[in-house]
Amino acid sequence: MSAIPCDLLIEAGWVIPVQPHGVVLENHAVVVNGGRILAVLPAAQARSEFAPRETVQLPQSALIPGLINAHTHNPMTLMRGVADDLPLMEWLTGHIWPIEAAVIGPEFCADGVELAVAEMVRGGTTCCNENYFFPDAIGAVYERLGFRCRLGLPVIEFPTAWAGSQDEYFARALEVHEQFRSSELVSSAFAPHAPYTVGDASFERIRDLSTQLDLPVHCHIHETAQEISDSLKDHGQRPLARLDRLGLVNDRLIAVHMTQLTEAEIALCAGRGVSAVHCPESNLKLASGFSPVEALRRAGVNVALGTDGCASNNDLDMFGEMRLAALLAKGVAQNAAALDAASALRMATLDAARALHLADEIGSIEPGKFADLVAVRLDELEALPLYHPISQLVYATGRHQVHWVWIGGRVRLRERELVDTDVDGLLAKVRRWRDRIAALPRHAH
Repeated sequence: MSAIPCDLLIEAGWVIPVQPHGVVLENHAVVVNGGRILAVLPAAQARSEFAPRETVQLPQSALIPGLINAHTHNPMTLMRGVADDLPLMEWLTGHIWPIEAAVIGPEFCADGVELAVAEMVRGGTTCCNENYFFPDAIGAVYERLGFRCRLGLPVIEFPTAWAGSQDEYFARALEVHEQFRSSELVSSAFAPHAPYTVGDASFERIRDLSTQLDLPVHCHIHETAQEISDSLKDHGQRPLARLDRLGLVNDRLIAVHMTQLTEAEIALCAGRGVSAVHCPESNLKLASGFSPVEALRRAGVNVALGTDGCASNNDLDMFGEMRLAALLAKGVAQNAAALDAASALRMATLDAARALHLADEIGSIEPGKFADLVAVRLDELEALPLYHPISQLVYATGRHQVHWVWIGGRVRLRERELVDTDVDGLLAKVRRWRDRIAALPRHAH
């Protein structure tokens, strides 16, 4: 029998498919053809059955699904470190919004995303859930750089450089949705900023359009105690109850942060199929509170993992986020068995794909899915001795150990070198934005 031709054969010391849960396949190979995974099988069998155009042998590496950052504002990489050590509302209204008012535009957003993609790829992230202004410019960069994205269509109640009225927000959202409707890499979602910045009428329009177009709704919800008290004062009910009254608490809702939750609210989210996104580093840095991740998971809520933006994190390191999420969940639940390593990895891969409504396409190493794959070296001093690869990935692995990345079967990182990226040109852009932002009046940063 003649060997089956294929584009790529990746042999790894350990293949960690994520689905089935907790499985580690030693000395296995992943066969890729046409940008998708064709087979997962023992390496020796793969060599005899397939005739690849290219073979990559990684005997000391774990091959995992590409990590998925389920909540981020990637143009904000250009504001990394501008306003540290401040509470959320002071940080936002006194610093971030004034800087944005001074510099925001398509060029700022495009350059910030280019920097973010370089950082994410070098850290093993192959997909993100984006939430920022000028999504037309942002989406074009993701597409050009071959990076997968669920692109937020922003809605906020006040005028910005992106849109001057609610009608314009919605008209532009629909234009951007149409712009990327046939893209293999970029899909869209509505991104109302938060219950405290979006009115009932806008939420109702989002509800109707989300249903009509079958689009997720990506929103900051229950981020701080102040948000809850302000909502009770202004609306007579908690934000989640208000969204429920408006018909938005359903399986399309991607609820980000969720640090302030009652048992009844957790049960409501579980019953309606809501996905929560946990951003542990950002929540800690802004002292926003602790998401009850283990309680959410035990109730049956799908929980994904995100970094938030670089202005409040200050990085896009999903390995760091996995480790902190696992440790923090144990402390909050007062249970050392809470959020085990395999579940933390799944939060950053398959559970994130579910939250983004992309689980049929990405999030695990299974035949038929896109070949979004990451190879992580496990033979460095910091990773030895090795007993349990999944545990090692979550508790002892740094993003510098990522050395190969593929998105849709296309190599984006080869032995730590970014592919098709003008690093010098990117650094020059970043320096220009740094100088411009640093020159703003001090009240703006």
